[in-house]
Amino acid sequence: MNHRQLTAIGTALAISSISTLALAQTTAPSPTPNATTSASDNNAANSGTTAGGLRIADRATVAVRFVTVKPVDIMSSKLVGINVYNNQNETLGEIKDLVIDNGKTITGLIVGVGGFIGMGESYVVLDPSTVVLSKKDNTWKAFVDTSKDNLKSAPKFDYSKK
Repeated sequence: MNHRQLTAIGTALAISSISTLALAQTTAPSPTPNATTSASDNNAANSGTTAGGLRIADRATVAVRFVTVKPVDIMSSKLVGINVYNNQNETLGEIKDLVIDNGKTITGLIVGVGGFIGMGESYVVLDPSTVVLSKKDNTWKAFVDTSKDNLKSAPKFDYSKK
């Protein structure tokens, strides 16, 4: 399994813990019909043990468990690639990736800002709790309360996508 596949799997698993993102005007998917255990059931089962997230190793050491996707859960495929706007509806950038802390929790959204057609683009990492998602006419958007100038002076993140 390559790094990109591991990242995709990790993102999908961790996205269920993205409770800090606010949602607006969303249509929820139905839960997975064949899943047998909810995420809260898994948390209860792990309460007496060290709660784990994704691990990097050569083989699996924990028995597989299944979770139920809740209607409020968001898939990473819905986030990565969407545009980020400010409250004046100006395009600020695009969500490029997600930062997953300890394989469990999304702690940052990597956003490409500035530049033109990919040239001169830089990256910043936004706290998910400062981002609001909206779905209108089957199109997702992310909104943040900031300006283009604020993002120009924000701490830059060295992002190589590998």
